Amino acid sequence: MATVFQKPSTLTDAKLHYCPGCTHGIIHRLVAEAIESLGIDGITVGVAPVGCSVMAYDYFTCDMVQAPHGRAPAVATGLKRARPENIVFTYQGDGDLAAIGTAETVHSATRGENITIIFVNNAIYGMTGGQMAPTTLPGQVTQTTPYGRDTSIAGFPVRVCEMLSTLDGVEYAERVSVDTVPNINNAARAIKKAFQNQIDKKGFSIVEVVSTCPTNWGLTPVEALGWLRENMLPYYPLGVYKDRSAGKETK
Repeated sequence: MATVFQKPSTLTDAKLHYCPGCTHGIIHRLVAEAIESLGIDGITVGVAPVGCSVMAYDYFTCDMVQAPHGRAPAVATGLKRARPENIVFTYQGDGDLAAIGTAETVHSATRGENITIIFVNNAIYGMTGGQMAPTTLPGQVTQTTPYGRDTSIAGFPVRVCEMLSTLDGVEYAERVSVDTVPNINNAARAIKKAFQNQIDKKGFSIVEVVSTCPTNWGLTPVEALGWLRENMLPYYPLGVYKDRSAGKETK
């Protein structure tokens, strides 16, 4: 019998530690598929910082480096400059990339570092117990905003793709989701493009993936997907925010 679907060779056999319904597993597969299809497994180095992605090194067959919380773009910059022949990517959550790592993200982007960033936005701190993150929506209940995020006190969420698209050093910024099959297919295309941009030496690429966190949202996996569509996607519209090679500067 012919095999029509199988696990990418670039994923290990390790069991995922993520909560049931978490979309990290889908995103891991898409990253692995991109690496496999581009034939770059032997030269790829991933950077896993602190957060739910802290154990990403268990799941990819490529070389992985552990980074301090928020510092993955800085570590990736050092790796890429020291070994420009390698393909370097980071895999980061919103609490990591858009909070403690804001400076590293912005400055690596404005320098146009030739790296690829996979940014998982689930609007909450996941691993540490569900606190408010920079991407937490107005009115959203978290462990540290039990009455909902009050923008008069906590300010407004950070829209990462919109912010980075204003920087001259950014080659490509796109926001995708993995809540439906069509959106998963689109996310796969975007992630592969981000890696191809690095192969082609085009510069800084980021793919933001709008994702779920059923455990910390207090929802079932199915309910979490519905909450994402009803609440996150209106605030974080999907689409290409910058694609310099295609002549698209802003969404």
